[in-house]
Amino acid sequence: MIRSMTAFARKDVQDGQITLTCEIRTVNHRYLEPSFRLPDALRELENPFREELRKQLKRGKVDVSIRLQSAESGVSGFEINEDVAHAVNEAANHVNRMLDNPAHINALDILRWPGVLSVPEQDYSSAREAGLSLFKQTVAELTVVREREGERLRPLFDERLAQMKALVATVREGMPGLLKAQEEHIRERFQKARVELDPERVAQEMVMLAQKCDVAEELDRLEAHINEVTDTLKRDEAIGRRLDFLMQELNREANTLSSKSIDADVTRAAVDLKVLIEQVREQVQNIE
Repeated sequence: MIRSMTAFARKDVQDGQITLTCEIRTVNHRYLEPSFRLPDALRELENPFREELRKQLKRGKVDVSIRLQSAESGVSGFEINEDVAHAVNEAANHVNRMLDNPAHINALDILRWPGVLSVPEQDYSSAREAGLSLFKQTVAELTVVREREGERLRPLFDERLAQMKALVATVREGMPGLLKAQEEHIRERFQKARVELDPERVAQEMVMLAQKCDVAEELDRLEAHINEVTDTLKRDEAIGRRLDFLMQELNREANTLSSKSIDADVTRAAVDLKVLIEQVREQVQNIE
């Protein structure tokens, strides 16, 4: 299963007088790196959110934003601690009696004193339950989007892998003829130099040539890596890192093939292979 690391999901829910909106954006990243923007009322849910993400996602930079809106506008009321207010007032009056020029204390001065005025704490327990449920639903939708976006890349992978296989097969089929042509070239070289053909010397030259341009091992490994990529794309797990490693191996073999080339067609095939590998590698960077 191919899962893209680039996706977006958004869901809303209403719980009584409260509306919750959850948005999750993900982009490619080497590891799973979540960040959260939560209202204070839901701050304690960050750890459960992280656990849920670890269950559903393996890699990606994840930005989670949850907004909480209440249908009740403004502040419903204040609570005044009258005992503290009286104590502050008596303390202020007591100090004023000790001063030559006492300053008048007003109501706002008393209200500003810590503990005198407070806002009734709202019960957000149901909102927290709704928020956790909403988050799980949004992550589930995000997973579906990541899978859908990833599957859109499958035709590109299939096409490029088929082209790689064709190039490897073409080079393999052409190697016997290439070696034969090189043998003829060696014989012509000896003849032009008017050197008597020594069968043993010709055989030595052919052995050295065969060793120099023997790419059978590279072709075998290229074919094996291409097949492994094809099999990996069918796995129902996070495959991005494995694919990235296979791209490195494919590129290494294509470079070796190019360095051993003694023919323009083989060199061209190696270059084409590297272009195809790079095209796939660019897309692999966004696979979970």
